[in-house]
Amino acid sequence: MKKSIASIVAEANESGEGTLKRTLGPINLILIGVGLTLGAGLFSITGLAAANHSGPAVTLSFVIAALGCGFAALCYAEFASMIPVAGSAYTYSYATMGELFAWIIGWDLVLEYSVGCATVAISWSQYLTKFLASLHIYLPPQLTLSPFETAKLADGSTIHGIINIPAALVVVLMTAILIRGTKGSAIVNGIIVFLKVGVVLVFIALGWQYIDPANYHPYIPENTGTFGQFGWSGVLRGAGLVFFVFIGFDAVAASAQETKKPARDLPIGIIGSLVVCTVLFGLFGHVMTGLANYKEFANSGAPVAIAIEKTPYAWLSQAIILAILIGYTSVILIDLMAQSRMFYSISKDGLLPKMFSDVHTKFKTPYKSNIILCLFIGLFAAFVPMNVVGEMTSIGTLLAFLMVCVGILILRKTDPEAKRPFRVPLVPLIPILGILTCIAMMVFLPWETWLRLAVWLIIGLAIYFWYGKKNSKLREKEMAGHNE
Repeated sequence: MKKSIASIVAEANESGEGTLKRTLGPINLILIGVGLTLGAGLFSITGLAAANHSGPAVTLSFVIAALGCGFAALCYAEFASMIPVAGSAYTYSYATMGELFAWIIGWDLVLEYSVGCATVAISWSQYLTKFLASLHIYLPPQLTLSPFETAKLADGSTIHGIINIPAALVVVLMTAILIRGTKGSAIVNGIIVFLKVGVVLVFIALGWQYIDPANYHPYIPENTGTFGQFGWSGVLRGAGLVFFVFIGFDAVAASAQETKKPARDLPIGIIGSLVVCTVLFGLFGHVMTGLANYKEFANSGAPVAIAIEKTPYAWLSQAIILAILIGYTSVILIDLMAQSRMFYSISKDGLLPKMFSDVHTKFKTPYKSNIILCLFIGLFAAFVPMNVVGEMTSIGTLLAFLMVCVGILILRKTDPEAKRPFRVPLVPLIPILGILTCIAMMVFLPWETWLRLAVWLIIGLAIYFWYGKKNSKLREKEMAGHNE
């Protein structure tokens, strides 16, 4: 059961109570994409991918990931210009593959944003603790760790955490900014993005002159005999690992219903943010692996600090930690925004309770959805220890991108005459290349990641058949039509 593009667009063009306010332009959209993409992953995942999978060829991993993203980004841009509504891949799937597939993608994106946001908040807390310690301000470890984590004190004793207060507080703060309005959120995000990009450019400029060419040999280390540990299989696994950091343009698409001129601005925001981040990621990875041997990044939570130690600019280490904090902050902000807009779209379709689409009368934001997410993610961040979910987030992102590419192929066949302000070139070649690239990177992820994804989707299907299918507004309309 599919939802027609005409009905989706008509709903998006409604005005009055219960609708979102259009305040975003192309620059805002590019900054939203860069804000989420150029996040903490750049400062942590790059070193992890280099040390365990790609070696100095982590730059190639970024190129491969960006290539797959490029194909998907073009497909996103066509959909976003045709269907300028909140919901992103969920809405596109609804129009091409039907309600069940749309729910699966929507539920997949719930995992992608929510778990990722909580994990980033926990890591933000850890980096804040390090940064304050450098200023001789020491937070009690019991209040910065979950009950399942321990810390060793200077006297050798071990204590258990109670609650991670900083992690919960940053989620609350970002939620408050979001509830106040999308335009204000975009301004805050724009300031953060400019600061982050500035620090990245400083690192590249200062570090370039201290690159040791010997660190690039061998550029692709020989495979250890284990699949995914160096060699070309390692480069591809590294691409799968870093792929999740490119999720930024999905957040751009999710902001469609708050964009002033979506048919023009969304393709600019999606493709523009991808180009900016690909260039910065490639240069950053090249400089980092040139300053220090990739083996030195193993088991390090701050690989960039190791690279900086190879230069005379020790002061830059603190600036990088500050940039990571800033980066995490913008990622949390945009994750929360994209997640609430996803819930808004799903709720408007009746697949989730109405409270998720209730809009504040003054601020025109889905405030109830923001509050519920704040409670859920804040509690998770406060009481659950951080696990590495990069691969889990990556497989969710890859699945969403794959479905968008498939959707373009379907829609070109089923509705070739539809108005397309932006058209993917070389169809069916570009969507097929996007599908194959996404599948290739998914295959190179560990089987445990596939298992977790399967469990999550089974839970989602149970919710759909228990609640969503019974309350679907599209299904109600069709039933009413049959009864007339």
